[in-house]
Amino acid sequence: MDGRFPQPALKIFQNVKVFDGKSRALSGPLDVLVKANTIEKISADRIAAEPGADAWIIDGRGRTLMPGLIDAHWHTTMAAVPLQTVLLAPFGYTMIAAGREAGATLMRGFTSVRDLAGPAFGLKMAIDAGVITGPRIWPSGAMISQTGGHGDFRFPYEVPRAEGAPLSRGDALGGGAIADGPDEVRRRAREQLMLGASQLKLAAGGGAASMYDPIDVSQYTEGEFHAAVEAAENWGTYVTVHAYTPPAIATALRAGVRCIDHGHLMDEATAKMIAEKDAWLSLQPFVDDEFTPALTGKNREKQLQIFAGTDAAYGYAKKYGLKTAFGTDMLFEPALTQYQNAKLVTLKRWYEPAEILAMATGTNAQLLALSGPRNPYPGKIGVIEEGALADLLLVNGDPIADLDLIKDPHKNFSVIMKDGTIFKDELG
Repeated sequence: MDGRFPQPALKIFQNVKVFDGKSRALSGPLDVLVKANTIEKISADRIAAEPGADAWIIDGRGRTLMPGLIDAHWHTTMAAVPLQTVLLAPFGYTMIAAGREAGATLMRGFTSVRDLAGPAFGLKMAIDAGVITGPRIWPSGAMISQTGGHGDFRFPYEVPRAEGAPLSRGDALGGGAIADGPDEVRRRAREQLMLGASQLKLAAGGGAASMYDPIDVSQYTEGEFHAAVEAAENWGTYVTVHAYTPPAIATALRAGVRCIDHGHLMDEATAKMIAEKDAWLSLQPFVDDEFTPALTGKNREKQLQIFAGTDAAYGYAKKYGLKTAFGTDMLFEPALTQYQNAKLVTLKRWYEPAEILAMATGTNAQLLALSGPRNPYPGKIGVIEEGALADLLLVNGDPIADLDLIKDPHKNFSVIMKDGTIFKDELG
């Protein structure tokens, strides 16, 4: 089922227990009426279709109805192919692979993703138009990076850059945007907004997957960050940054950045600063497990540095009550995207199941709403309440009592609905 065939405007879930995206426990038995793309009614009494009305009735038989999952740090295009494919293969191949992966992402129950670098605009257009299936996408466009920074994937022979030289491969495809100095950062930021970015992403420090920058280096000055922040705020949205270390995080926050993606190597003073600035922390459960690719050489050394900070980062997030989002940041390892759900379940190391489910639904939705008027999907998501958009999963069991149900969406998600359209129904 791909959701493109005609469906009745009315869908009724009968006899379901509801996780609403924020509560600590499931509801008692309820019926939920979906009309078009919106949750119209939730009732403890039976909701029946009016005589003669065309309605899709789903007998939940006590299963759990919950909001669709949200990945707040996803790479819609670059999760689908290895790095060498991005840099060397025909771009059409990359986009076909990304389209296939988008459909698989939706079938894992992720109805929304915040795309944090990559050429996702065309893919988003195809999904929204119903050409292919996939999640809602909040795109950042190209990650803006300084020369030699986390988004610089040029080969050494391309340096130095000559005035008027063609764009690098990554830059031309929209994966990264190399910019130095406030004026150039401002221009590249405005380009992403012009193309449809719902938020901007800049690289504030070193990364594990990048080729040249150690983890400890800080990238961009406060003035450069401020140029991007000003451009984003003029469009009613915000800037998030790739940053692991205290100096990188602090510089970005002083410039008005609203979200820190990663933060694994922060110290207590940095956590306090995030809290004082009322900024978001988009933190990923990076641990050395079978769901995470083992990098090689110096990249592996950088990866192990990050892993070593993960426990402390979650500890600080909890201690200071930071607004914490969940994301996976799967990148260049297409064989591992099938473990997107398993990465969510990894959060059991730090949180209770109800907290985890709320983070991946209602809380992540609050972060997506930070895009304000640049939100590409106006309406409330991440919750089950009257008036919210109908992004829903019907789970075979109680995921609060047994979070491991989330690990196997193909077995345990009997219905997947996005925007009121059913894309999977194993009960009908």
